[in-house]
Amino acid sequence: MEEDALEILGIKFKSRLWVGTGKYASFEQTKAAVEASGADVVTVAVRRTNILDRESENLLDFLDPKVYKILPNTAGCFTAEEAMRYARLARAAGVSNMVKLEVIGDPLTLFPDNEQLLYATRELVKDGFMVFPYTTDDPVMCKKLEDSGAAAVMPLAAPIGSGLGIRNPYNIKIILEMVKIPVIVDAGVGTASDAAVAMELGVDAVLMNTAIAGAADPASMARAMKLAVEAGRLALKAGRIPRRLYGCASSPLDGMIV
Repeated sequence: MEEDALEILGIKFKSRLWVGTGKYASFEQTKAAVEASGADVVTVAVRRTNILDRESENLLDFLDPKVYKILPNTAGCFTAEEAMRYARLARAAGVSNMVKLEVIGDPLTLFPDNEQLLYATRELVKDGFMVFPYTTDDPVMCKKLEDSGAAAVMPLAAPIGSGLGIRNPYNIKIILEMVKIPVIVDAGVGTASDAAVAMELGVDAVLMNTAIAGAADPASMARAMKLAVEAGRLALKAGRIPRRLYGCASSPLDGMIV
């Protein structure tokens, strides 16, 4: 799939599967799953995972920043100011000027606070960040985020960690029509078929964490997700047959022996 690499603001990403690093039993398990996924982008929650203190056990000792593109995320932040602070801490520590921007609005559903998210996106773009905002599957909000300078938009498929798959494929299709920047489905994927469906809709990439980390065998699930994303992308480019109400013979009727 290298000839079909995703490119965002001049940066090429070899894999269209991006993975998170939370909820694993150990850094060793994280490393094994990330390697099996084939992903070159890994997101790391700045508030919850040690990537800033190199004097203690650090995730970056297991995931080489020379091999992987580390995407700090602001998971667990409930205000724009809090999210911007952690983004700047990660950049100051030399991790990355990219940020997966999360501003949570509700602790039960983990839906984002889009008003705070939009404000933080504008401010961080002004500050030189490459911003990947996690948002709802709202086409209007995705367009506003694009206009604010976001590098991509990351609409949820379903609530974080729910495993429900894509609940509203029609909104995802509208988002794809409304914005020109990449669309990366983030949150809610539960299994490989969900990832394939997302790619078949036409999104540019899929980001997931719980679906892999929470599986009985994370490394095997990571491998399954890799194959599903590749299959979905290939199916999209191949062009599916139209849906029909009635059957259609798969072999020609002309020249039949009667």
